[in-house]
Amino acid sequence: MSPPVKLGIVGLGRWAKVLTRAVQNSGKLKIVAAYSRSEDKRVAFENEFGVPGVPDMKTLLANPEITGVVLTVPNEQHFPLAEEVASAKKHVYTEKPIAQTLEDGLKIAALEKRHGVTVTVGHSARLMAGIRIIKEKIDAGELGRVAFIEANFSNERALELTPSTWRWYKDRAPGGPLSQLAIHQFDVLHLLGGEIAEVSSMASKLSPVGAEVDDQSMTLLRFKDGKIGYVGSCWTSPGIFAVRVFGQKALMHYEIDFGTWDTPHLLHKASTLYIQRGKDGWGKREELKLPESDMFRAELEMFAESCASGKPNELTAHNGNVAVAVVNAALKSIERTGQSVTIAEVMENARAKIGEKQAA
Repeated sequence: MSPPVKLGIVGLGRWAKVLTRAVQNSGKLKIVAAYSRSEDKRVAFENEFGVPGVPDMKTLLANPEITGVVLTVPNEQHFPLAEEVASAKKHVYTEKPIAQTLEDGLKIAALEKRHGVTVTVGHSARLMAGIRIIKEKIDAGELGRVAFIEANFSNERALELTPSTWRWYKDRAPGGPLSQLAIHQFDVLHLLGGEIAEVSSMASKLSPVGAEVDDQSMTLLRFKDGKIGYVGSCWTSPGIFAVRVFGQKALMHYEIDFGTWDTPHLLHKASTLYIQRGKDGWGKREELKLPESDMFRAELEMFAESCASGKPNELTAHNGNVAVAVVNAALKSIERTGQSVTIAEVMENARAKIGEKQAA
């Protein structure tokens, strides 16, 4: 067995702890250095996980044993830190979204070719066992031609927002649940349904706390092959993550207990997956057993494999940018009172902005 790939991690908040906890027993990777600008956070992280803190990025990147770096930092820091990591010839993992803007996301994707590294984006929801089983059955033809997909990812976050939290502000969390929750489902629908052509969206603000951001989001998607889909996200309700796929032979439904999101190895104990076949299928729904899995461990093990091989995995920068492009198209649609916006338009606009800045 090959020795574990050694990684560094930057940004030592809640999510860094979730990811580090998920891979503590992995034989494929080991987190060997941790950096935060806060010395208190470095000390606390080392005390909890035994991962030594380093005083600065330069020290972390100078370590020849480290082949990749996990970035769990605010969205606006993704590109500058990814560029610093890639310039040091280290592979890059960044949490979703790939970046705060699509322009920065496209620039992160360009780092791969420029520096000879890989970029992995943490769209882990596509790695949940139920999503993988649905994908397998679609590919095997068990559902027939898929015509419609619906998904929802909701929680009560907007009821807890205060001006001291970054999600309160439009420029930090554009669209509220659209950029924070629905983006997960956009990536899942991209996996299950294929290339997305255009979207239309509406939003509303119903939370009593008075935040800048919208807290209700509904987005319709049209795929290149003609199928359609819907992603809803309510930021003022109990948590849910659910996906339903409709085919001409069968439909499938997957729903998880949102309370286990941070402990994905327990998801299989409180989740539902069924397949319903034929015209009288409601009474013959087949409950499918879900195996134990851990989407966070899986994504970081994929990253470790990319660090070792130099080859990208399925959590690509391109897929990360498609998810951000769908969010941007939805935001533009909301501005245009529900008018459809193509993904091609959004991508072209982002590339044009990059070209303008480079020419200036």
